[in-house]
Amino acid sequence: MKKANRMTVSHTFSAFWRPDSKYLILGSFPSVRSREMNFYYGHPQNRFWKILAAVFGDTTPAADSTDEKKAFLIRNRIALYDVIDSCSIIGSSDSSIRDVVPTDLAPILAGSQIEDRILVNGGTAYRLYMKYLFPKTGIRPAKLPSSSAANASWRLDALVSAWKQALLMVSC
Repeated sequence: MKKANRMTVSHTFSAFWRPDSKYLILGSFPSVRSREMNFYYGHPQNRFWKILAAVFGDTTPAADSTDEKKAFLIRNRIALYDVIDSCSIIGSSDSSIRDVVPTDLAPILAGSQIEDRILVNGGTAYRLYMKYLFPKTGIRPAKLPSSSAANASWRLDALVSAWKQALLMVSC
């Protein structure tokens, strides 16, 4: 089996947000599949869209439809971005991330209704947010269990419950 090479990669697509966005969900960095699709959570095995659909009582967008995903986010007032703007990485492996350049959340926070409603998807995103972005924003995020299929110890129903609880907490 061929060993994957470390690559320096920049975020290839913009944050998705609107002035009426109420929640900001941050991942660590887009997977190879998401970078190929040019939008967030593009890998069909990632449970992100299924979790959010269950939490919001909405229809799960088609895995290959960026338009359906964007419409879902607009309906539910969700903004998406990642903690990392660029890094060196092997494939899609969060554990291989090095040389982090963090994103700038200032335009999103200033131009939306997010206020302090920031949630991070997984431990790596949380750790990197606290290291690079918390000192700038002063906003402590809610830590969500990762929606990645690699987080196999969490069943879908448990993820839905945890995400629903976190979203309710940040809505207060």
